[in-house]
Amino acid sequence: MNKRELELYIHIPFCARKCAYCDFLSFAAPERSYREYVEKLIEEMYGQSTAYRDYAVTSIFVGGGTPSVLPPELVEALFVAVYDCFAVSADAEITIEANPGTLTMEKLETYLNCGINRLSLGLQSADGEELRTLGRIHSYDDFLKSYQRARQAGFTNINVDLMSALPGQTMQSWKNTLRKVMMLKPEHISAYSLIIEAGTPFYERYHENPEAFPDEETDREMYHLTKELMAAQGYERYEISNYARPGYECRHNIGYWTGAEYLGLGLGASSYTHGFRYHNVTDLEEYLSLDLRESGAAAREIQELTPEEKMEEFMFLGLRLTKGVSGSEFLERFGKNMWNVYGEVFEKLSRQGLILEEPPMVRLTELGIDVSNQVLCEFLLG
Repeated sequence: MNKRELELYIHIPFCARKCAYCDFLSFAAPERSYREYVEKLIEEMYGQSTAYRDYAVTSIFVGGGTPSVLPPELVEALFVAVYDCFAVSADAEITIEANPGTLTMEKLETYLNCGINRLSLGLQSADGEELRTLGRIHSYDDFLKSYQRARQAGFTNINVDLMSALPGQTMQSWKNTLRKVMMLKPEHISAYSLIIEAGTPFYERYHENPEAFPDEETDREMYHLTKELMAAQGYERYEISNYARPGYECRHNIGYWTGAEYLGLGLGASSYTHGFRYHNVTDLEEYLSLDLRESGAAAREIQELTPEEKMEEFMFLGLRLTKGVSGSEFLERFGKNMWNVYGEVFEKLSRQGLILEEPPMVRLTELGIDVSNQVLCEFLLG
């Protein structure tokens, strides 16, 4: 019997120090908290696993926070439980996020022994002043040592996270960051524009100081420069902000963008399974106090998606991919013709040069990608 596919997301909220721009559920904590948290995470894993015996786990993503702050024995304990609780496919993509300066050879070897086959390194910038502005605790040299150590350990699939449109950043400093990273030939590069989120130190510092940032035109120029330089070095843009060498696209993230079922484990982790969307409790003390031996004990704000909401998500997540969305898949998934549902929207956006219709595919044009936030809002129904 063919099993249904499932992605796992495992949240590690701890980091060495909270970055000034970060609005993720993460925080610094004493090391004694790590073990208690991992033990509770394992308890949740066993509690949830009974509902997923008919699933095959095709990808696992350990994110944060900074998962690499955990001592290696806790990562090992975590993965012993993963393999005991879930049927993990032999070819599963298994990623762990790490920050430069937190990696040792012992940790890297443990990751490989646990079956982790993809490493995601958070560099953000190769410029020292920009890193200090972001509140990062590492230097480019720290990143370089971590990257080289990962290669020596045996990692053959590495992603590097980068960030543009930073305060004080110029076209030249962004170009220097891109070139330094591409010279290392990582398999994957994620390059996102900085978003200033309310409630972060960055918001307090900069929301009334827009002149500190590259203007909107420079931001777009940075984006187009990224695409051009990446293409020249053999990186394909397969999603608005993600580039990969052929065959190294992030399967886990593609799952999110194409509506795959995923189970989130740990503090605040989000899930989408059995047609329901929900997230776990976000308070650490509450999470640690729960009895998680029962499936779904940490779940909050459970929402069953309507057919219309599922169609909306299919469109505005799928259109992030450069290949676009498939009318054939839409028909198979929803029993409706995509052009009957969205024909007027397609006509309007096509007339404006924002989408390209190549039946059965519809995708964003370069202009559409430039204003993607506005374009994607057009696919809300009702």
